[in-house]
Amino acid sequence: MTAIVTWIRNHRLITFFGLTYAIAWWSWPFYALGIAPDIAFLPVAPLAAAIIVIAIAEGKAGFRDLGSRIIRWRVPWYWYAVAIGVPLAVRFGTVFANAGLGGSLPDWSSLAWTSFLMAFLIRLVNPMDGPLGEEPGFRGFAIPRLQARWSPLASVTILAVLVALWHLPLVVVDNIGPVGLITTFSITFFYFWLFNRTGGSVLLTLLAHMAQGAVKFGDFGLPASDLARQEWMECVVWSAIAVGLVVFDRSIWRTAPEKAVFRLPATDTARTADRERVRS
Repeated sequence: MTAIVTWIRNHRLITFFGLTYAIAWWSWPFYALGIAPDIAFLPVAPLAAAIIVIAIAEGKAGFRDLGSRIIRWRVPWYWYAVAIGVPLAVRFGTVFANAGLGGSLPDWSSLAWTSFLMAFLIRLVNPMDGPLGEEPGFRGFAIPRLQARWSPLASVTILAVLVALWHLPLVVVDNIGPVGLITTFSITFFYFWLFNRTGGSVLLTLLAHMAQGAVKFGDFGLPASDLARQEWMECVVWSAIAVGLVVFDRSIWRTAPEKAVFRLPATDTARTADRERVRS
């Protein structure tokens, strides 16, 4: 047991991503063997994996860091506008752009606007939904530790690939199309940029993620051909945003803000080393 704990402490990111995949994809081998009737996908996996790794490898220091990021609300007001406004602008903007290319416009009067607001608020507290399940883990845990070792640009590339592949079961069960993996890769750059620009605030990325999925494709009541085209259009827009952020805000991708990097306090590091020497 001591050897396992030591290994986890020395490989926190590997353990985190391994658990994130294992927890979310647990039903795959059972489905392949014909034991499980379908493929389940648990969005809570990143949050659960972060809690497990912090409990084993970091203790109070890790929980304090993650908790402070989740409630880090003291940022300039315009970042709230960016976090909520950009995802909504992309979703509704592509609806109008789709119509301009010959698609249909939804019947705005028939849309359940109050339901959209309710969905937005529920996603704030439901760990089995994407925002609360993913943001504390992928942004609150992974980014600060990735940036402790690599540059922001290298860190976001690693994270974007792993997060996109993590969503693969949703393609298999036809929850999203294959293009959704490219969109996920691209939107990770936006969440990453927002996290760093707000001094490591998970709250702001949580709001952005909530806004991005509060109004779903199917809510517009559009024909299947229009929905497929809109999914591709959103992919193009998010990819353009990702490229634009890298090209026009180069400084944020060179050096991470200190508040967006996690390092164990020196006292905790020394205490951990002392415990390991005693056990050995």
